[in-house]
Amino acid sequence: MRVLGVDPGLTRCGVGVVEGVAGRPLSMLGVGVVRTPADADIGTRLVGIERGIEEWIERFQPELVAVERVFSQHNVSTVMGTAQASAVAMLCAARRGLPVALHTPSEVKAAVTGSGRADKAQVGAMVTRLLRLSAPPKPADAADALALAICHIWRAPAQNRLQQAVALHASKGRTR
Repeated sequence: MRVLGVDPGLTRCGVGVVEGVAGRPLSMLGVGVVRTPADADIGTRLVGIERGIEEWIERFQPELVAVERVFSQHNVSTVMGTAQASAVAMLCAARRGLPVALHTPSEVKAAVTGSGRADKAQVGAMVTRLLRLSAPPKPADAADALALAICHIWRAPAQNRLQQAVALHASKGRTR
């Protein structure tokens, strides 16, 4: 499975591509950040993020896009910008018929470190170790994007089995 992880943000939108399957060593295919100028108007910034994500999708041909689920923070303007960047990533994926998976920050942290309360340094260290990199990806947004991709690859088999079980249960309920 090849997954493009997206850590949404208006100024720095982390992107990373990981390939592999659960239970086997994973490979990083690419990591980076789509940047937009903080002083540009919002429309220009969103177009810049769209172009950047489209380039990553075109270059790496992922099977799925994993995006950090926006969660409530105290700073509403930060949440709005993150949500807008997140929507752009989902739009780019949908335009190409790619499925999108959303994972909360605590889900991602728990998947890669074992603790949903891990800090950025711990996530970066584990991403480095799991992908056998020589150093943690910089900035942290890039490491977070890789962590999202890893999280999805590891969680997808269990999520798929759960969805199949729910669908089977629902279909049995309709036949009674």
